[in-house]
Amino acid sequence: MISKQSTARIRVCTRPVCEEAYPAGLARSVHLACDPDGTGWRPLNRNYGILFAEGRISEQNTIVPLGVRDPRIFRMADGAVGITAVRVHEDGSEDEQGGGRRLLWRTRDLIHFEALGLQEQVPEASDTLEVDREMAEAALRWWSPITYLRAEALDGGRARLYYSDGSSREKRIRWEGGRGTLTQQRFRFPLAKGYGDPVIFPWDGKWYYISTNDNLNDIGIYLREADCVEALFAEGAEEHLILPFSPERGFEQTFWAPEFHVIGGELYILFAVSGHAWGPQCHLMKRRKTGRMTEEDGWENPIRVVRRDGSPLAEGAITLDMTYVKAESGSYVIWSYREHIGTPLDSGSMLYIAPVDEREPWRLTGEPVLLTRPLYGWENVSGTINNEGPHAFARDGKIYVTYSGGSANAYTYALGLLTADTRSDLTDLRSWTKSLTPVLTFYSVAGEYGPGHNSFFVNEEGELMIAYHAETGLKESLRCDGIRRVHFRADGTPYFQMAAWEDLQEEAVLGE
Repeated sequence: MISKQSTARIRVCTRPVCEEAYPAGLARSVHLACDPDGTGWRPLNRNYGILFAEGRISEQNTIVPLGVRDPRIFRMADGAVGITAVRVHEDGSEDEQGGGRRLLWRTRDLIHFEALGLQEQVPEASDTLEVDREMAEAALRWWSPITYLRAEALDGGRARLYYSDGSSREKRIRWEGGRGTLTQQRFRFPLAKGYGDPVIFPWDGKWYYISTNDNLNDIGIYLREADCVEALFAEGAEEHLILPFSPERGFEQTFWAPEFHVIGGELYILFAVSGHAWGPQCHLMKRRKTGRMTEEDGWENPIRVVRRDGSPLAEGAITLDMTYVKAESGSYVIWSYREHIGTPLDSGSMLYIAPVDEREPWRLTGEPVLLTRPLYGWENVSGTINNEGPHAFARDGKIYVTYSGGSANAYTYALGLLTADTRSDLTDLRSWTKSLTPVLTFYSVAGEYGPGHNSFFVNEEGELMIAYHAETGLKESLRCDGIRRVHFRADGTPYFQMAAWEDLQEEAVLGE
């Protein structure tokens, strides 16, 4: 009898730079591959980078993008796996501040990694390491696409669905003519062409869609209303102008990223807008007690967001993409801030957070706290230096905040993830964990390039859905909307990369 092989091999590497399809910010990161049984190497994370060097903040408060070369893997003294690499500039040249030291990451499962920074000395290592096969197979499952396997009928008209990573979920069985089937709400891509930053929202028995309207040069805020989500995107769906071009009120350009939020029982739209001089700033617009959602007079005059003392949120800088987060610890807003855009002193866009009072959500009640800057190669790829478009949901005691990095209308756009305990003070940076690896990229779903600036909503069946924009080709720049279900792994963490063909396929569960 031949015993099952008990070990597997893990290999680390970088990838060749291809400026047209996989630029230096991505290529100069640590990629991992697994050979679980001697049959050949299988790339993890679809062969997209997993570990990225953090960029450096210069004395002028600009970001110096950094990457890696010569990654190595070894067994640490405590039994954990160490991965080390030489830190270099984005273009591959030597990092003069590295001083001969090497970056080090530590992991016990090849899934979760701890960045330990530059180290004076690391053990001898190679590009390949033999590891326990069970650990390697678990890592391969984690970093591989998750797909639907089968369904099992339960009592009460429900079924349990099983997926390739070991996760499962329940879903209602639809009965028709004595035949029970499972169906999943799904949407074509592209769903709406020429719209960025989509938001889907239910209110008072109707569904609403709001977005940045690239088709009209981002002038005005338009709203769609329908009885179901699908009807929002039907051919000829009517668009209602609820905030028009208005020089007398200072609303002339960049009507960007509107979002619906219920704050203190009142409905608001959070958005950014510029006056005659370009420079978008965060505003809130409250729904009137009377009047229709789809009419201009159904909304109060927008208010610019201010600091605790009533001063502007930013002077000489831009603010945009504000979102609202309700946690057990309080109410907060998160927004994107950028100084000196387009100049040699460009700070890059970064996310700030501050507490607010639900009764006056346009006024901060505490000082802004810098939450994240685009330091990783996938966030500052090819000079894009973006952290923007935050949006949150809560589940099982956790707050999850997705945000976008890379170029907002190009294939490098991608989603990052911040996680915190809902009971923690969200203005305390120690409350947050930032994912080292993006959670949605142009490698995630075939035919969708640069997915980003998303929002979340719960559909008619109680499923969490993600709405986002992306492009239809590697060289396209027209932003188009998409929607898909958010899956949850066996450990409860969200997975945003499940394509329609990897999710539930219609299947008979119970026959006549």
